[in-house]
Amino acid sequence: MRFHLPLLTALAALSLTPAVARDPVTPEQRIDRLEKQLRQVQKSVFPKGQPADTAGFTDDPAATQVQANQLSARLDAIESQMTDLVRASEENGNRLATMEADLARLRADQDSRLRAIENGSGDGPAASTPTADVEPIDTPPPASRPRVETPSLSGAEAAYDKGFRLWEAKKYDQSIAALKAMIKAYPDDRRVSWANNLIGRSLLDKGEPRAAADVLLANYRNNKAGERAPDSLFYLGQASMKLGQPAQACKAYAELENAYGSAIRPALRNLLPAARAEARCK
Repeated sequence: MRFHLPLLTALAALSLTPAVARDPVTPEQRIDRLEKQLRQVQKSVFPKGQPADTAGFTDDPAATQVQANQLSARLDAIESQMTDLVRASEENGNRLATMEADLARLRADQDSRLRAIENGSGDGPAASTPTADVEPIDTPPPASRPRVETPSLSGAEAAYDKGFRLWEAKKYDQSIAALKAMIKAYPDDRRVSWANNLIGRSLLDKGEPRAAADVLLANYRNNKAGERAPDSLFYLGQASMKLGQPAQACKAYAELENAYGSAIRPALRNLLPAARAEARCK
């Protein structure tokens, strides 16, 4: 009603205006005059220029067909991008699973080769400092078998292999430095047990049995589940013999048998009887 009031007022004012003698007007002129008056009334009621049939609704203009088409195109593009992202994610997941499977096969192959090398290296007579603990990561196979190319090593495996090669070449100080660097770079890797054990052996081989005993004992105590913890006990006994302490050597050998029993790897087990006999263990 408040929107119609100005219109009624304007129309009433028009009706109350004294008649003025004028020339007769045509119907077209009367219609033009009424349209002009109506537009003036609309301007006072709807300052923003909205038509009367939109009164009471939002002032925002309706979306044009062009805008609707643009919005639809943007939605199509977003859906296409989401499809591409999902497909890329699935492809990356498949590639990652393949890489993990290849890595597991490589590790299993390396461990199998190590066990084969170690199992076949303890047949000869034991010396005072046995060298049956052969620990290379990549040792060439015998000439009677075809050579299988092994993928290049990386990370902790390569770092340990470097230290082992130096120990094998009797470059003990360089080997110790390389193995310590490997432990610092990969403190949680399974090869840490191997590296600490080989550091102890390097010290023993270079004529420092006291330092060797400390490293070997620590490697056993700090990680009894480590893969080279049993070896550290055995070489702790060897270091004790170098120090003239056969009773301590016997304790180390007894601890080795009690703690690991049948889990002692064959190459190490073959050395144990001669080592106990040398120390005159009961």
